[in-house]
Amino acid sequence: MSTNTDINTALSVTTPPPQVNAPVHRASAVGQIGRIVGIAVLVLGAITALGPLLWTVSTSLRTPAEAFTNPPQWIPLHPDFSNYSAVFDQIPIGRFFINSVIVTVLIVVGQTVTCTLSGYAFAMVEFPGRNAIFAVFLATMMVPLQTIIIPVFVIIRYLGLSNSLMSLVVSALGSAFGTFLMRQYFMQLPRELGEAARIDGASHFQVFFSVYAKMAGPAIATLAILNFSAFWAEFYRPLIFLQTQDNFTLPLGLVALQGNLGTGSISIVLAGVVLAMLPSVILFIVAQRYFIAGVTAGSSR
Repeated sequence: MSTNTDINTALSVTTPPPQVNAPVHRASAVGQIGRIVGIAVLVLGAITALGPLLWTVSTSLRTPAEAFTNPPQWIPLHPDFSNYSAVFDQIPIGRFFINSVIVTVLIVVGQTVTCTLSGYAFAMVEFPGRNAIFAVFLATMMVPLQTIIIPVFVIIRYLGLSNSLMSLVVSALGSAFGTFLMRQYFMQLPRELGEAARIDGASHFQVFFSVYAKMAGPAIATLAILNFSAFWAEFYRPLIFLQTQDNFTLPLGLVALQGNLGTGSISIVLAGVVLAMLPSVILFIVAQRYFIAGVTAGSSR
Protein backbone atom coordinates (compact mmCIF):
# COMPACT_ATOMS: atom_id res chain seq x y z
CA MET A 1 0.00 0.00 0.00
CA SER A 2 2.82 2.40 0.79
CA THR A 3 4.45 1.67 -2.55
CA ASN A 4 1.26 2.54 -4.46
CA THR A 5 0.87 5.69 -2.40
CA ASP A 6 4.42 6.74 -3.22
CA ILE A 7 3.88 6.11 -6.95
CA ASN A 8 0.68 8.15 -6.98
CA THR A 9 2.37 10.96 -5.08
CA ALA A 10 5.27 10.99 -7.55
CA LEU A 11 2.94 11.04 -10.53
CA SER A 12 0.95 13.92 -9.08
CA VAL A 13 4.15 15.89 -8.53
CA THR A 14 5.91 15.17 -11.83
CA THR A 15 2.88 15.37 -14.14
CA PRO A 16 2.26 18.99 -15.22
CA PRO A 17 -1.30 20.29 -15.02
CA PRO A 18 -3.18 20.59 -18.30
CA GLN A 19 -2.76 23.99 -20.02
CA VAL A 20 -6.41 24.87 -20.28
CA ASN A 21 -5.77 28.62 -20.36
CA ALA A 22 -3.33 28.61 -23.29
CA PRO A 23 -6.00 28.74 -26.05
CA VAL A 24 -7.80 31.50 -24.14
CA HIS A 25 -4.60 33.57 -23.95
CA ARG A 26 -3.90 33.02 -27.65
CA ALA A 27 -7.46 34.06 -28.56
CA SER A 28 -7.12 37.13 -26.38
CA ALA A 29 -3.83 38.05 -28.06
CA VAL A 30 -5.37 37.59 -31.51
CA GLY A 31 -8.29 39.76 -30.45
CA GLN A 32 -5.96 42.49 -29.24
CA ILE A 33 -4.03 42.42 -32.51
CA GLY A 34 -7.30 42.55 -34.45
CA ARG A 35 -8.48 45.58 -32.48
CA ILE A 36 -5.16 47.36 -33.02
CA VAL A 37 -5.29 46.65 -36.75
CA GLY A 38 -8.92 47.83 -36.88
CA ILE A 39 -8.09 51.07 -35.08
CA ALA A 40 -5.13 51.65 -37.41
CA VAL A 41 -7.36 51.14 -40.47
CA LEU A 42 -9.97 53.54 -39.05
CA VAL A 43 -7.33 56.18 -38.30
CA LEU A 44 -5.95 55.83 -41.83
CA GLY A 45 -9.46 56.14 -43.27
CA ALA A 46 -10.15 59.22 -41.12
CA ILE A 47 -6.94 60.87 -42.28
CA THR A 48 -7.79 60.07 -45.90
CA ALA A 49 -11.30 61.50 -45.50
CA LEU A 50 -10.24 64.60 -43.58
CA GLY A 51 -7.27 65.35 -45.81
CA PRO A 52 -9.22 67.22 -48.53
CA LEU A 53 -11.23 69.10 -45.89
CA LEU A 54 -8.09 70.25 -44.07
CA TRP A 55 -6.48 71.18 -47.38
CA THR A 56 -9.54 73.27 -48.30
CA VAL A 57 -9.45 75.16 -44.99
CA SER A 58 -5.70 75.66 -45.27
CA THR A 59 -5.84 76.97 -48.82
CA SER A 60 -8.71 79.32 -47.98
CA LEU A 61 -6.37 81.09 -45.54
CA ARG A 62 -3.54 81.60 -48.01
CA THR A 63 -2.80 84.39 -50.40
CA PRO A 64 -3.25 83.57 -54.09
CA ALA A 65 0.54 83.37 -54.50
CA GLU A 66 0.87 80.87 -51.62
CA ALA A 67 -1.94 78.68 -52.94
CA PHE A 68 0.35 77.11 -55.57
CA THR A 69 3.63 76.89 -53.67
CA ASN A 70 5.68 73.75 -54.26
CA PRO A 71 6.15 71.87 -52.01
CA PRO A 72 2.74 72.76 -50.57
CA GLN A 73 2.41 73.97 -46.99
CA TRP A 74 -0.41 72.64 -44.84
CA ILE A 75 -0.16 75.48 -42.35
CA PRO A 76 -0.29 78.99 -43.89
CA LEU A 77 2.62 81.15 -42.77
CA HIS A 78 0.51 84.30 -42.87
CA PRO A 79 -3.22 83.44 -42.61
CA ASP A 80 -5.28 85.75 -44.81
CA PHE A 81 -8.84 86.00 -43.47
CA SER A 82 -9.67 88.66 -46.04
CA ASN A 83 -10.54 85.83 -48.45
CA TYR A 84 -13.74 85.27 -46.48
CA SER A 85 -14.76 88.91 -46.63
CA ALA A 86 -14.00 88.87 -50.36
CA VAL A 87 -16.64 86.16 -50.79
CA PHE A 88 -19.31 88.53 -49.44
CA ASP A 89 -18.00 91.33 -51.65
CA GLN A 90 -18.02 89.34 -54.90
CA ILE A 91 -21.32 87.45 -54.70
CA PRO A 92 -24.64 87.87 -52.83
CA ILE A 93 -23.88 84.87 -50.65
CA GLY A 94 -26.55 85.86 -48.12
CA ARG A 95 -29.24 85.54 -50.79
CA PHE A 96 -27.83 82.21 -51.95
CA PHE A 97 -27.74 81.00 -48.36
CA ILE A 98 -31.41 81.88 -47.79
CA ASN A 99 -32.41 80.13 -51.03
CA SER A 100 -30.54 77.00 -49.98
CA VAL A 101 -32.15 77.03 -46.55
CA ILE A 102 -35.64 77.33 -48.03
CA VAL A 103 -35.12 74.56 -50.57
CA THR A 104 -33.30 72.17 -48.23
CA VAL A 105 -35.69 72.56 -45.30
CA LEU A 106 -38.78 72.05 -47.48
CA ILE A 107 -37.26 68.96 -49.12
CA VAL A 108 -36.19 67.50 -45.78
CA VAL A 109 -39.65 68.03 -44.27
CA GLY A 110 -41.40 66.73 -47.39
CA GLN A 111 -39.26 63.61 -47.70
CA THR A 112 -39.51 62.91 -43.98
CA VAL A 113 -43.31 62.89 -44.22
CA THR A 114 -43.66 60.97 -47.49
CA CYS A 115 -40.91 58.42 -46.82
CA THR A 116 -42.05 57.74 -43.26
CA LEU A 117 -45.65 57.15 -44.35
CA SER A 118 -44.70 55.01 -47.36
CA GLY A 119 -42.14 53.05 -45.32
CA TYR A 120 -44.79 52.31 -42.70
CA ALA A 121 -47.26 51.23 -45.38
CA PHE A 122 -44.82 48.81 -47.01
CA ALA A 123 -43.77 47.39 -43.63
CA MET A 124 -46.99 47.20 -41.61
CA VAL A 125 -49.99 47.39 -43.96
CA GLU A 126 -51.09 44.32 -45.88
CA PHE A 127 -52.40 45.06 -49.38
CA PRO A 128 -52.37 43.19 -52.71
CA GLY A 129 -49.11 43.41 -54.65
CA ARG A 130 -47.21 45.04 -51.80
CA ASN A 131 -43.93 43.26 -52.43
CA ALA A 132 -44.12 43.69 -56.20
CA ILE A 133 -44.83 47.40 -55.90
CA PHE A 134 -41.98 47.79 -53.44
CA ALA A 135 -39.61 45.96 -55.80
CA VAL A 136 -40.55 48.31 -58.64
CA PHE A 137 -40.12 51.23 -56.26
CA LEU A 138 -36.62 50.08 -55.35
CA ALA A 139 -35.75 49.56 -59.01
CA THR A 140 -36.02 53.31 -59.55
CA MET A 141 -32.88 53.71 -57.44
CA MET A 142 -30.90 52.19 -60.30
CA VAL A 143 -32.06 54.85 -62.75
CA PRO A 144 -29.59 57.77 -62.86
CA LEU A 145 -31.02 61.25 -62.50
CA GLN A 146 -29.40 62.32 -65.76
CA THR A 147 -31.58 59.91 -67.73
CA ILE A 148 -34.87 61.34 -66.45
CA ILE A 149 -33.96 65.00 -66.04
CA ILE A 150 -35.55 66.01 -69.36
CA PRO A 151 -39.02 64.52 -68.61
CA VAL A 152 -38.85 66.00 -65.11
CA PHE A 153 -37.95 69.40 -66.56
CA VAL A 154 -40.87 69.19 -69.01
CA ILE A 155 -43.28 68.38 -66.16
CA ILE A 156 -41.90 71.22 -64.05
CA ARG A 157 -42.33 73.62 -66.95
CA TYR A 158 -45.87 72.35 -67.58
CA LEU A 159 -46.70 73.08 -63.93
CA GLY A 160 -45.38 76.62 -64.32
CA LEU A 161 -42.59 76.13 -61.77
CA SER A 162 -39.55 76.59 -64.01
CA ASN A 163 -36.88 79.00 -62.73
CA SER A 164 -38.29 78.88 -59.21
CA LEU A 165 -37.21 77.36 -55.93
CA MET A 166 -40.36 75.22 -55.86
CA SER A 167 -39.14 73.39 -58.96
CA LEU A 168 -36.37 71.90 -56.81
CA VAL A 169 -38.74 71.08 -53.96
CA VAL A 170 -41.62 69.47 -55.87
CA SER A 171 -39.35 67.20 -57.91
CA ALA A 172 -37.66 65.84 -54.78
CA LEU A 173 -40.57 65.16 -52.41
CA GLY A 174 -40.36 61.39 -52.91
CA SER A 175 -37.39 59.10 -52.37
CA ALA A 176 -36.99 55.36 -52.94
CA PHE A 177 -33.98 55.26 -50.63
CA GLY A 178 -35.83 57.07 -47.85
CA THR A 179 -38.78 54.70 -48.19
CA PHE A 180 -36.43 51.71 -48.05
CA LEU A 181 -34.68 53.09 -44.96
CA MET A 182 -37.91 53.69 -43.08
CA ARG A 183 -39.43 50.37 -44.15
CA GLN A 184 -36.44 48.44 -42.82
CA TYR A 185 -36.68 50.28 -39.52
CA PHE A 186 -40.42 49.70 -39.13
CA MET A 187 -40.02 45.99 -39.91
CA GLN A 188 -37.81 45.65 -36.81
CA LEU A 189 -40.49 47.08 -34.54
CA PRO A 190 -42.96 44.70 -32.85
CA ARG A 191 -46.11 44.24 -34.89
CA GLU A 192 -48.06 43.26 -31.78
CA LEU A 193 -48.33 46.92 -30.73
CA GLY A 194 -50.09 47.86 -33.93
CA GLU A 195 -52.29 44.79 -33.88
CA ALA A 196 -53.41 45.58 -30.34
CA ALA A 197 -54.26 49.14 -31.35
CA ARG A 198 -56.16 47.86 -34.40
CA ILE A 199 -58.19 45.52 -32.20
CA ASP A 200 -59.14 48.52 -30.09
CA GLY A 201 -60.52 50.18 -33.22
CA ALA A 202 -57.64 52.46 -34.21
CA SER A 203 -57.14 53.23 -37.90
CA HIS A 204 -53.80 52.84 -39.67
CA PHE A 205 -53.14 56.56 -39.35
CA GLN A 206 -53.92 56.47 -35.64
CA VAL A 207 -51.63 53.47 -35.17
CA PHE A 208 -48.88 55.22 -37.10
CA PHE A 209 -49.04 58.56 -35.30
CA SER A 210 -49.81 57.19 -31.83
CA VAL A 211 -47.48 54.18 -31.77
CA TYR A 212 -44.86 53.80 -34.47
CA ALA A 213 -44.02 57.41 -35.32
CA LYS A 214 -42.93 57.97 -31.71
CA MET A 215 -40.61 54.95 -31.92
CA ALA A 216 -39.05 55.94 -35.25
CA GLY A 217 -37.13 58.96 -33.96
CA PRO A 218 -33.61 57.63 -34.72
CA ALA A 219 -34.51 56.57 -38.27
CA ILE A 220 -36.28 59.88 -38.96
CA ALA A 221 -33.25 61.80 -37.67
CA THR A 222 -30.94 59.73 -39.88
CA LEU A 223 -33.11 60.35 -42.94
CA ALA A 224 -33.26 64.09 -42.20
CA ILE A 225 -29.50 64.40 -41.77
CA LEU A 226 -28.75 62.46 -44.96
CA ASN A 227 -31.25 64.50 -46.95
CA PHE A 228 -29.94 67.79 -45.58
CA SER A 229 -26.36 66.93 -46.50
CA ALA A 230 -27.33 65.73 -49.97
CA PHE A 231 -29.63 68.57 -51.01
CA TRP A 232 -27.62 71.33 -49.32
CA ALA A 233 -24.70 70.46 -51.59
CA GLU A 234 -26.79 69.66 -54.67
CA PHE A 235 -25.55 71.26 -57.87
CA TYR A 236 -26.98 69.38 -60.86
CA ARG A 237 -30.71 70.07 -60.56
CA PRO A 238 -30.29 73.78 -59.66
CA LEU A 239 -28.03 74.11 -62.71
CA ILE A 240 -30.80 72.73 -64.93
CA PHE A 241 -33.87 74.29 -63.34
CA LEU A 242 -32.68 77.78 -62.33
CA GLN A 243 -31.72 80.59 -64.70
CA THR A 244 -31.97 83.78 -62.62
CA GLN A 245 -29.16 84.57 -60.16
CA ASP A 246 -31.66 85.71 -57.53
CA ASN A 247 -32.92 82.10 -57.35
CA PHE A 248 -29.50 80.43 -57.24
CA THR A 249 -28.75 78.13 -54.35
CA LEU A 250 -25.41 78.28 -52.56
CA PRO A 251 -23.50 75.58 -54.55
CA LEU A 252 -24.60 77.10 -57.84
CA GLY A 253 -23.87 80.66 -56.74
CA LEU A 254 -20.32 79.78 -55.70
CA VAL A 255 -19.46 79.16 -59.34
CA ALA A 256 -19.39 82.94 -59.83
CA LEU A 257 -16.30 83.09 -57.60
CA GLN A 258 -14.27 81.40 -60.34
CA GLY A 259 -14.45 84.55 -62.42
CA ASN A 260 -14.45 84.74 -66.20
CA LEU A 261 -12.88 81.60 -67.73
CA GLY A 262 -11.94 80.37 -64.27
CA THR A 263 -9.54 83.24 -63.54
CA GLY A 264 -10.73 83.86 -59.97
CA SER A 265 -8.60 83.38 -56.89
CA ILE A 266 -8.55 79.78 -55.75
CA SER A 267 -8.21 80.94 -52.15
CA ILE A 268 -11.44 82.96 -52.36
CA VAL A 269 -13.23 80.08 -54.07
CA LEU A 270 -12.25 77.67 -51.31
CA ALA A 271 -13.21 80.24 -48.67
CA GLY A 272 -16.69 80.18 -50.16
CA VAL A 273 -16.63 76.37 -50.13
CA VAL A 274 -15.73 76.39 -46.41
CA LEU A 275 -18.62 78.75 -45.68
CA ALA A 276 -20.97 76.48 -47.62
CA MET A 277 -19.82 73.40 -45.70
CA LEU A 278 -20.33 74.89 -42.24
CA PRO A 279 -24.11 74.17 -41.90
CA SER A 280 -23.66 70.48 -42.76
CA VAL A 281 -20.71 70.12 -40.38
CA ILE A 282 -22.53 71.88 -37.54
CA LEU A 283 -25.67 69.79 -38.11
CA PHE A 284 -23.72 66.54 -37.97
CA ILE A 285 -21.86 67.57 -34.81
CA VAL A 286 -25.12 68.50 -33.08
CA ALA A 287 -27.14 65.51 -34.28
CA GLN A 288 -24.47 62.81 -34.56
CA ARG A 289 -25.90 60.95 -31.54
CA TYR A 290 -29.24 60.51 -33.30
CA PHE A 291 -27.55 59.71 -36.60
CA ILE A 292 -25.45 56.92 -35.07
CA ALA A 293 -28.48 55.57 -33.22
CA GLY A 294 -30.43 55.42 -36.47
CA VAL A 295 -27.61 53.80 -38.45
CA THR A 296 -26.96 51.14 -35.80
CA ALA A 297 -30.63 50.47 -35.02
CA GLY A 298 -31.36 46.79 -35.02
CA SER A 299 -27.69 45.70 -35.02
CA SER A 300 -28.14 44.10 -31.62
CA ARG A 301 -31.35 42.32 -32.50
